[in-house]
Amino acid sequence: MSIALAVIRHAPTQWNVEKRLQGRTDIGLGPEGRIVAASWSVPSAWQEWRVLASPLSRARETAAILFPSRPAEIEADLREMSFGDWEGQRLADLREAAGSDAEERESLGLDFRAPGGESPREVQQRLLPLLARLAGDGRDSVLVTHKAVQRALYALATGWRMTEKPPVKLKDGRAHLFRLAADGLPSVAELNIDLTLHHD
Repeated sequence: MSIALAVIRHAPTQWNVEKRLQGRTDIGLGPEGRIVAASWSVPSAWQEWRVLASPLSRARETAAILFPSRPAEIEADLREMSFGDWEGQRLADLREAAGSDAEERESLGLDFRAPGGESPREVQQRLLPLLARLAGDGRDSVLVTHKAVQRALYALATGWRMTEKPPVKLKDGRAHLFRLAADGLPSVAELNIDLTLHHD
């Protein structure tokens, strides 16, 4: 028997608007992000599920707005991928900088790593024990997390190597539903569930 796992990226921050890499930098939602989160709703069944959130404030704030009656359990392994020395910078600027190796690093897919940062493959390695634990607990769960974590999970479920475009683009403002096998390995159930729609 498999369990359901819904994954939601936090609402946007000012750094998202400015296209800056956030990583572990703890940027909160701000007024605009809180308005966006308040415009979202999840299927009513999910309100009864276990809720886990990244320790970073943008994820914790989003979880609190979406699930006001169910305090999220803070889960360290849902934290965003570290972008090391690149945090606070725009990828477009990094690519254009003299002597930049940004595009070469990006071409490595799962093994991409910013200077002093973390790779998507390393994110997968910290997710696997968590997924196995969630499968063992046998409880349907919602994870409120980050873009790179969401992509790493999707790559685990599909075999996507991140060296090419994803089979399906994971859109912002959407939830993604996976199933977990008994060993914790994920498979795709439904992608891009619109959070701006009214859900019964």
